[in-house]
Amino acid sequence: MNSSPKLAGKLIRVFVADSSRIHTQLLAAALRSEEMFDVTECAATSHGIVAEATKHNPDLVIVSSTLSGEHVRGFDLVREMRAANPTLRVVMLLDSANREIVLEAFRSGAKGIFNRSESLETLRKCITCVHRGEIWASAEQMSYAVEALASAPVVRATDSKGLSLLSKRELQVVQCLAEGLTNREIAQRIGLSQHTVKNYLFKVFDKLGVTSRVELLYMTMSQAGSPQPNRTNSSVEKHGVNGAAMYQKAAEEGFPSAQFMLAQMFHEGRGVPKDPATAYMWYLVCEKSTDELKDEISDQKRTLARSLKADQIAEAQNRAKQYIKRFAQAASVPGLHTGLTQFVACMVCILTVALRPLL
Repeated sequence: MNSSPKLAGKLIRVFVADSSRIHTQLLAAALRSEEMFDVTECAATSHGIVAEATKHNPDLVIVSSTLSGEHVRGFDLVREMRAANPTLRVVMLLDSANREIVLEAFRSGAKGIFNRSESLETLRKCITCVHRGEIWASAEQMSYAVEALASAPVVRATDSKGLSLLSKRELQVVQCLAEGLTNREIAQRIGLSQHTVKNYLFKVFDKLGVTSRVELLYMTMSQAGSPQPNRTNSSVEKHGVNGAAMYQKAAEEGFPSAQFMLAQMFHEGRGVPKDPATAYMWYLVCEKSTDELKDEISDQKRTLARSLKADQIAEAQNRAKQYIKRFAQAASVPGLHTGLTQFVACMVCILTVALRPLL
């Protein structure tokens, strides 16, 4: 494992929120003795940690599972922080390596699991590893995750009504998300603050049992485009948009959410022939279209690259460049821009019809 003190010559900005004020101060002081870290310690109560972490915009957050005497408060805060910033990397400080505690840390979105009984040197390695986008956990802890995944049902354990659980405003936020809009763009479109949009997303995550924008996007577009044996499906078909064809058209029009979904479909062979090279190409295109999914795309690209030959990767990169060039040209033509706006409106209408139960 590379233990270089700095990554790309830049300090790693670390935000620390331990179980109490004194523990936070002690841990922050210990980390400041390491030259590769720029450390900020949390000065707020557990109820103000999310706002303070957002203000400091760290590269990585270290959070204790126990905060202010509440043994699982840290997990809730990690979910809330990742709802506000899905790309945030988190290391969870655990008092116990108990299986359920470890699994809850993974479920909350932690990328690193650190036991307090381990050394400061091990924590340093954990931070640098997670900052690089890798997972830090012991073999035993990883085995817990693998066993839980293997024993989990294929269908997510969420309410059978799915997206109909959402309020009208929550559906509006989800519809904007499905277009690939950022939190700022969603806030501008529907006249809310970015903070309010983040709160809506957090509530949506909680209602639907998802932990990231990617999972929410997956659920949203799948329910909008998958065949349903009722009038919802006939409404979608009436508009001439269904399944892979819907994603293909939207992806080619330049919408990041559809590009990501199409990449996933070619990656898994779901609704289309399995084609790793085409999947890789669409991940590259999506990566250039949005900052919101970069971490998830990076993980998927790494996995695909191991199954592709060098010439296949080069071909995928060339195809991606052609698509990106086409999008740039389209954006510079007023008439085409209007067409894209109308297409977005059409997609939102179709999505709304497909999810109509509470509207």
